[in-house]
Amino acid sequence: MTPTNQAFSELKMNISYVEQSLYCTDDLKQQQLLLNGVQSVLLYIDSLADQEIIQTHVLTALNSQAHSEIYPSFTTLESRKDTDLQRGIDSLIQGKCLYIIDGYPEFYILSTEKMYVRNTTEPENEGVIRGPHNGFVEQLSVNLNLIRRQIISPSLIVRYFNVGEKTHTKIAVVYLQDLANPELVNEVKERITSISSDMVLAPGFIEEFMEDNPFSLFPQQLNTERPDRVIANLMEGRVAILAEGSPSALIAPVTFFAFYQSPDDYHGRWIVSSFLRLIRMMSFVIAFTLPAVYIATISFHSAILPIELAHTIKKSLQNIPFPALVEAMLLELIFEVLREAGVRLPSRVGQTIGIVGGLVIGDAIVRAGLVSYTMIIVVSLTAISSFLVPSHEMSSAVRILRFPMMIGAALFGYIGIAFGLVILTIHLCKMENFGSPYFAPVAPFRLADMKDVWIRFPIWALRGRPHDARPQRLNQQKFSRSWKKRE
Repeated sequence: MTPTNQAFSELKMNISYVEQSLYCTDDLKQQQLLLNGVQSVLLYIDSLADQEIIQTHVLTALNSQAHSEIYPSFTTLESRKDTDLQRGIDSLIQGKCLYIIDGYPEFYILSTEKMYVRNTTEPENEGVIRGPHNGFVEQLSVNLNLIRRQIISPSLIVRYFNVGEKTHTKIAVVYLQDLANPELVNEVKERITSISSDMVLAPGFIEEFMEDNPFSLFPQQLNTERPDRVIANLMEGRVAILAEGSPSALIAPVTFFAFYQSPDDYHGRWIVSSFLRLIRMMSFVIAFTLPAVYIATISFHSAILPIELAHTIKKSLQNIPFPALVEAMLLELIFEVLREAGVRLPSRVGQTIGIVGGLVIGDAIVRAGLVSYTMIIVVSLTAISSFLVPSHEMSSAVRILRFPMMIGAALFGYIGIAFGLVILTIHLCKMENFGSPYFAPVAPFRLADMKDVWIRFPIWALRGRPHDARPQRLNQQKFSRSWKKRE
């Protein structure tokens, strides 16, 4: 039995089928042609197909062979014959064009997609001082090119998937065949193929469909726009996920400490890089515990303060009508509103709002007697500490964490903070990411992997790959500084 989407021999029936399938959309264009006395038509969607390619490569080829044969040869353009009109329609909405000849139950599919490519400039939110200054763009083929230019190896594998019932977003899973764990690769593929949704537009959609702990505050896949960061993780046996139309990539599996590692750590001196990383790790603790510690100290444990400092703080709180918790909540919410306004407004206006809003509102709120100067210092240090995180997703999680910690401190003092830290530690130790422990190498503890966690050892000392990704080969070259043997 002939399938219902089989091409017809009559040209008008083919055109009618395509028009009805696309609901007679206005940007479906027809160009009637006469080839050796036989009527033919070129169909394409004007908003997707490149007019210059059609004029230069399609019409030129047809005109040059008009008197030689009924089936033209498109030597300068990727083309193929097909008899399935549904596949032809799918090709149309991808930017290709159809060339249909009257009297023949088959047609050509020609590659005439219109491409808009921006420069591979450095991402604004992941800038570095040293190292490459290029970043991913919205075109998947360009992003894969940036990766393949750095990993020149036949073991670099790319697998394509299409997700989204309506969007048909093209997804690329990238990994190294001889390094990535086959179980990890199969798990990533299975989770991608199991996605069932009308719309999947960006890696953020994919991340939510694939994560193990959807109700956790902490991000479980690393989102980056830097090719060098993706390449470094691929070399550790991890998997990268890229999507058409998005300038970012997801890396899985990752640990908590990966979000505090910056590309600058590996382009500078290891002692300086270790010092800066320690500051980042300290900022994680400060960002969500400092307001809570201040509230607990003022409310329950003021006796531990030096007498001079206690008198200074007490004097600043004399005319404040609210408890410390309300002070902190008020300032934190004002800061979050200013921050969100600065992000949403144009860059020039956003900077003005941040500076003027912080100075004017901060000074006015103190003069009005709603908060104290000490609380402004605490909240300011907390805000600055949250900005030290190289990952935006982790920074957002830390900012939210401070609110339950402040409530615990206001209710139970230091005991409330201690309980909050215990619960947070248990949560981090319990979490898994594609079967890998999220808090590795602290839990489970692996001394060999601690060389690149709190501090960074010299590059030549990082011979082993981390265990958390379960790579096929853990060790690299045994002795990288072989010239030292001559001394």
